[in-house]
Amino acid sequence: MVRFENVGMRYGMGPEVLRDISMHLKPGSFHFLTGPTGSGKSSLLKLLALSHRPSRGLLTLFDQEVSTIKRAELPTFRRKIGVVFQEFRLLDHLSALDNVALPLRIAGADESQIYKHVAELLDWVGLGQQIDAKPPTLSGGEKQRVAIARAVINRPQLLIADEPTGSMDSEMGLRLMHLFQELNKIGTTVVIATHDLSLIKRFSNPLMYLKDGTLFFSRSDEYLEQFQRSSL
Repeated sequence: MVRFENVGMRYGMGPEVLRDISMHLKPGSFHFLTGPTGSGKSSLLKLLALSHRPSRGLLTLFDQEVSTIKRAELPTFRRKIGVVFQEFRLLDHLSALDNVALPLRIAGADESQIYKHVAELLDWVGLGQQIDAKPPTLSGGEKQRVAIARAVINRPQLLIADEPTGSMDSEMGLRLMHLFQELNKIGTTVVIATHDLSLIKRFSNPLMYLKDGTLFFSRSDEYLEQFQRSSL
């Protein structure tokens, strides 16, 4: 599903923000990604989302090396990826329903089925009464839930989420984590970036830890023990 081989990334002529990243994520895996602010998490997610390309090294997604993907082919690849960034990227002139429906319409889904599926998902994330609301009228947590619904509506092969529970209460956060788990059970590979140690501890998924642009792997319990010791 995902393979990095000695990947480095920099913006323009600046220093590398990611250095010698090598990893292999199997199809159907579920990883947390964490690390200090400025460690390179957002840059790693941008590589996974195909919004940036490596400065060096090899990045392979869906069995194809990213540098060989032609510009005209990028939309097809991106339709396999569900992305939730912290800035949401919703379209303000569209309702919550129409924002979530976008991936289905782009994929050519039958319009008669779109309303049913989107309305059910919005109801599940607690927005059943706001399907006609436009983003400017929604709170930050509500916008985040719309963005999450849009990212998962077409059951992507790869789901990338940056602090997806950061703007909502713990009950809704757990509800959404269970949604991600259900997607994972049907085969979606999931990568969730978070600073929430309680979330990492509760779900015990394998952990990727970024520090100064370098990636480490550990079990969540090992990381939590190291974090607690360093905080003493």
